[in-house]
Amino acid sequence: MAMSVRGEMEKLSVEQLKAVKEQTDMEVNLLQDSLNNIRTATTRLELTSSALHDLSLRPTGKKMLVPLTASL
Repeated sequence: MAMSVRGEMEKLSVEQLKAVKEQTDMEVNLLQDSLNNIRTATTRLELTSSALHDLSLRPTGKKMLVPLTASL
């Protein structure tokens, strides 16, 4: 199958090759953005997990202040 793709690529004009490259670059950028979003979500999940673990070690019934947003 790689040979047929290569053969077809060789038949494309310079303009068509540029369009294929631009499309591929856009797809790579989208995948990079998605990977960065996944990494950010993973970090936030790990922080949340750590916070929940710390809360589980506190004595039951003891009052505490809890921030309502992640920025606090």
